[in-house]
Amino acid sequence: MTDIRKEEFQTIETDLEEMKEKIRKHRKRIVIRIAAAVVSVAVLIAAAGIYFQLKEYKGYEVASEIERSDSEATKYEIFSGNILRYNNDGAFYADFTDNLIWNQAFEMQNPHVDICENYAVIADLQGTQIYIMNTDGMQGEIKTNRPIEGVCIANQGTVAVLTQADGISYLELYNRKGENLASGEIHVANSGYPLDIALSNDANKLAVSILDIGKGKAETTVAFYNFGSVGQNEIDNIVSSYSYDDTIIPQIDFITNDRMIAFGDNKVILFEGAQKPEETESLKLEKEIKSIFFDADYFGLVSDSGDAGNHHKMEVYDMNMRLRLEKEYTMPYQYIELLENHEICIRNEYQCEIYTLRGTKKFAYKFDDALYKIFSNGKGRRYTFILDGVIEKVRLK
Repeated sequence: MTDIRKEEFQTIETDLEEMKEKIRKHRKRIVIRIAAAVVSVAVLIAAAGIYFQLKEYKGYEVASEIERSDSEATKYEIFSGNILRYNNDGAFYADFTDNLIWNQAFEMQNPHVDICENYAVIADLQGTQIYIMNTDGMQGEIKTNRPIEGVCIANQGTVAVLTQADGISYLELYNRKGENLASGEIHVANSGYPLDIALSNDANKLAVSILDIGKGKAETTVAFYNFGSVGQNEIDNIVSSYSYDDTIIPQIDFITNDRMIAFGDNKVILFEGAQKPEETESLKLEKEIKSIFFDADYFGLVSDSGDAGNHHKMEVYDMNMRLRLEKEYTMPYQYIELLENHEICIRNEYQCEIYTLRGTKKFAYKFDDALYKIFSNGKGRRYTFILDGVIEKVRLK
């Protein structure tokens, strides 16, 4: 019988704690490497963001273009995400690729547009024609008996109209079909001359700025009418009014349903209230204001900087009257406005400058063709330029 030798197995003793420590250190090194990679990527992204925020672009590339065949007098507005263009002969509503949604022919000497969400009103100032439009086309038409001084629209198509004749101003409300809902009179000799009107988004409140010089000095009263149940308990539906000595307030506007802004020659005033608006904030103006511009979140004022030549000072405030931007610029300008992305666009017939709310000059360019309008296509570097003979969708570079 053969003897089988069995190898003796040896047991190797391992320090379990030492192994755990090695595993822990290995995992820690992996975590540190991943964290370092994440931080590096984040730093690169942040650096790129800062770079693009501070970069000034002096050129652009055209992504697509569409030929224009409308007249030089045509004006352009953003309306519910598409482009509304209008002139003396009619209005045209199309998307950004120029696919026509609707068009409306008319003859007006001085067409004026007011927009509230999905409704727009087109009126012939000093004329008698008014068209009520939404994104589907014409909803109603109004023919007044007196020259139109002002018009505004609410988000369901209700229209407020200010007309004047023989020393009497008339305030009238119409529904979207053009049917009269309410009317009232303001006698200039007794109450003053209405300078502007503003209608809240829900058509529940109407504000009127009235100038009175009967006492030998300028005094403006801002009166608020309420057409709901609250206003029915008040005389002539007036729920609140505020008078300002030595002040002329030529422009008022509801920026939200319950907030209105008033621009005077020596102050800017904010009113708030769902039923009875009250003055909440005011900003005293120390210099003569050359231009104003605003949207629902910010308003801007332009004055001369005091330096010789074409030096302008731009100030932008939020709706709590906090100064957000103070900037001087020298470009001769005809228009200044806030774009859809809250950037400030300054332009004349051939030049344009765009500034961010941080005060960075983002874009500066001199065009070969006449420039009529600029729209921002969201954030970033994409814009739409309305130029003589062409609409260009571009990317700044």
